[in-house]
Amino acid sequence: MSWSEFPCFAIPAALCWLAAGLLACRAGPARSGRTVDVLMLAGIAVFAVFIAVFWRDLERPPLRTMGETRLWYAFFMAAAGYVSYRRWRYPWLLLLSALVATAFAAVNLLKPEIHSIALMPALQSFFFIPHVIIYIYAYALFGVATLAAVALLVRRRKGGDGRELFAFIDDLVHIGFGFLALGLLLGAIWAKEAWGHYWSWDPKETLAFVTGAAYLVYIHMRHQGREDNLVVWTLPAAFALLLLGWFGTSLFPGAQGSLHLYS
Repeated sequence: MSWSEFPCFAIPAALCWLAAGLLACRAGPARSGRTVDVLMLAGIAVFAVFIAVFWRDLERPPLRTMGETRLWYAFFMAAAGYVSYRRWRYPWLLLLSALVATAFAAVNLLKPEIHSIALMPALQSFFFIPHVIIYIYAYALFGVATLAAVALLVRRRKGGDGRELFAFIDDLVHIGFGFLALGLLLGAIWAKEAWGHYWSWDPKETLAFVTGAAYLVYIHMRHQGREDNLVVWTLPAAFALLLLGWFGTSLFPGAQGSLHLYS
C-alpha cells in the first residue's frame, strides 16, 4: 500500500462523512440516527484500513512526515466529530467536522508525500508512536472545540444565547488538554532518553508551551465562571497557535536545526 492507492480509500471515506453530516443536518438526529451512524462508521473504518495497511507496507509508523500527520488528523477529526455528535447531538458539528476531515484528506490527495521507509535512530523509540498519536488526537479534540466556539460566537452575533454549548466545549478542552499534557510528558521523557535533556526550547517546543498555556488561560477563565466573548475567542486564538506550531515551525529562525521538522 502506498500513497498511490490513497484515493481509493480517501474518496469513499470522505463521501460517507459528508453524506452523514448533510443527512444529520437535513433530517435531524431522531430521523436519521441509524443511517448517520452507518455512514460515519463506514468512512472511519475505510480510513482506518488504509492507515493500518499503509503502516504494514511502509514498514514503519506513518507518523514521520507532514502528510502522514495530516492523514491521522483527518481520521481523528472524523472520529472525534462523530463521538461528539453521539454525545451532544449537534448535527451542524458533525457536518463541520466531516468538512475539516475531508479537507485534510484532500490536501493529501493533491500533495502526496513519498519518502524513504527509513527512520533516524532517535525515532526508533517506544515513545515515537504514542507521543505523535496522542498529540494529533488532542489536536482533533481542540479542532472540534474551536468549531463549537465559532458557532457560539455566530449565535451570539445573531442575538442568540448558546450557553448550553459551554458545557460541551469545556468537556472537549479539558480532555484535549489532558492528552496534550500527556503527549508533552512522553516527548520530554523521549528527549531525555534520546538526547540527554528533557527540553531544548526549539521553535516547536516553545510553541507547544505557548499553546498549552493558551488553553490553560481558557480553563482558568471558565473556572472563574466567565462566559463573555473574550473567553470564547481564546479558543480560536489558541488553535491558531496550535496550527502555527504544527505547520509553521520551519518559518522561525534556528528551525533548520530543530529535531521536530517533518521530512
